[in-house]
Formats: sequence, C-alpha cells, structure tokens
Amino acid sequence: MTPFHPANSVCVITGGASGIGRALAQALLQRGARAVIVADVNLEAARETATALGRSGGNVVAAALDVGNAQAVRDLVSRVEAEWGAIDLWCSNAGINVGKGLGEIAEWEQTLAVNVMGHVHAARAVLPGMKKRGAGCFVVTASAAGLLSDFRTATYTASKHAAVAIAEWLAITARSDGIAVHCICPEGVRTGMTQASSEQAAKGMVFLEAEDVARHTLDRIEAGEFLILPHPRVAEYELRRATDRQRWIESMQKAFLRMLADQAAVH
Repeated sequence: MTPFHPANSVCVITGGASGIGRALAQALLQRGARAVIVADVNLEAARETATALGRSGGNVVAAALDVGNAQAVRDLVSRVEAEWGAIDLWCSNAGINVGKGLGEIAEWEQTLAVNVMGHVHAARAVLPGMKKRGAGCFVVTASAAGLLSDFRTATYTASKHAAVAIAEWLAITARSDGIAVHCICPEGVRTGMTQASSEQAAKGMVFLEAEDVARHTLDRIEAGEFLILPHPRVAEYELRRATDRQRWIESMQKAFLRMLADQAAVH
C-alpha cells in the first residue's frame, strides 16, 4: 500500500476550527492539498479559520458538523463528494474533555458521543467510498491518555482508550482495501482544551505547539506509520506500563496524591 501524500488531495478535518485540527489544515495546504474542509460544531469559528487559512492560497471550506450525529456526518460526506470529488483524507480529530473524576452521566454520554462514536460515524460514512476506490487515509486523533491514563478524568481516559482501539481495529481490517489508518497520541499540546490545566495539573509535561504536532503527524503519515507519537517518551511510558503494570499503577498513584496535595495547598 502506498503511503498517503497530501498533494492534490481532498481533505476533511473535524474539530478543524482550532488546535490540532486547525494546524493540520494549515499543514495540508502547505503540502499541496487541493481542498481542505474545516468541519466544526462551531460554524462561526470554522468560517474564521477557513478565511484566515484561505488568505495564503488554496481552497478552504467551512462546514458545521456535530460528529456525534451520524446523519450529519453522512450528509457532510455526500456534500464534499458532490462538490469536490472523492475524499482522500479524513482526519477524525474532534474531541472534548469534560468532567472530573468519574464525572456525571451526562458528561459520559457527551464524551462518548464525540470521542468514540464520532470516529465510528466517520468510518462508517467515509470508508466504503475509499474501499471502492482502493485508496484513502483515515486518521484518528486520540491521546497519550489512550495509551496510558489521565488520573484527572475517567471520561477522557476511557474514551481515548476506545479511540485507540477503534483505530487499531480499522488499521487491521482496512489495510487490504488500500486504506491507510493512523492514530495520533500526543501528550501535552497547547490548545484551548489544555490551557487551564497546562500550568498546574500537568507539571513535568512537555507542551508542544499544535503546528509542531501537525507537521510531525504528516511526516509520519507520509512514512506510513500507524502510531504517531509527537512526544517520544510516551512510547517508553507505554512499555513500562505493559511490562510491569503493578509498578506503573503505584507510580501513578503517587503522582495522583501529589496532585491532590498541591491542590490542597493552593486552597
């Protein structure tokens, strides 16, 4: 299977109005994408992003999309195919982080709808066309929390573990159809989602710029790699977790208690 290259491609990016999504849109344009559809639940923000990126050249289109709505995802796929032709790349990037600890039931439902079913709806809508053509690229934005754990929130951790599992299953089953599947698992990235927590709760974490993550992601996609780790140390942590789970849990428990102590000191 030939690795995906952005030149002359039609690309859809969910959650594309900001953060990693916006950075991916910009990087794809810089690498010669023919059209980039910036899809986001916030249409006004998507339009602002499309306008800003379009000034540097290239076709950038804003679209409203709730990835948790299966019909809305199908409708967008049909619209893009009608206006631009076959979708070469779908970046299933939209994600949310709501709830602390075990969270509330409504937070679980909201999180699973976006962080899990968003990928499922997209795969069901876009992969059949890619399979028919024998080519295409599907990218899931998960998180290092999907390989390890984020003890601040069960909702985010569980949903990102599921996102990694979905990406792995798709990579296994879609490869013979000519479809490349990739999974991005960054640790700290400076986005709107992490702004509140990056200074206090994530001490010792290295925060990257979204633009650096996007460039690294496209480099690794073009190299044909499934698991994309902008923070290399995540691979080391995952290895520790897999080879000595008891020690890993104990070290995380200590980190969790340190966080609680820090929070108590502040209050």
